[in-house]
Amino acid sequence: MKDEFAPWRAQYFARPKDSQCVFCKIASENRDSENFVLFRAKNCFGVMNRYPYTLGEFMVIPYKHIDNIESLDTQIWLEMSQIVQIGVAVLKRVLNASGVNIGMNLGAAAGAGIAEHIHYHLVPRWERDTNFITTIGYTRVHGVPFMEQFESLRDEFKRLSSENSIFSK
Repeated sequence: MKDEFAPWRAQYFARPKDSQCVFCKIASENRDSENFVLFRAKNCFGVMNRYPYTLGEFMVIPYKHIDNIESLDTQIWLEMSQIVQIGVAVLKRVLNASGVNIGMNLGAAAGAGIAEHIHYHLVPRWERDTNFITTIGYTRVHGVPFMEQFESLRDEFKRLSSENSIFSK
């Protein structure tokens, strides 16, 4: 496999490891734009993935710091699931996604990068978005700037919050 240099990740690796959960920190701060928070609901919030598989990927995260779904309150689970359903529609409408991968990696053994705090991933997909560059060149090409996608998704969730009580905190 060919190694590619990704200088934007340098600050991720260089920063001191915070003892506080990154999701709990984002939830407690009043810096939604800087933290790429898309929406806040009663029991969960949405945030763009800073290091996405595909641009437009975001996560639905409960405010409750918990590492397993078995102990998660049913009301929180239902709200998260409803927002995932809405989020799929948003990705299709706003980013013109042809499909969406949704999922959770539960535990480090399952591939969770932040195993101590459960979260859903919503990954927009387009037909033929994986091509020879990815397959042969082991390189992923993003066609739209991160901030442009963040702003368009955030604006859509703002619009939806005026129509849907699920987003009132």
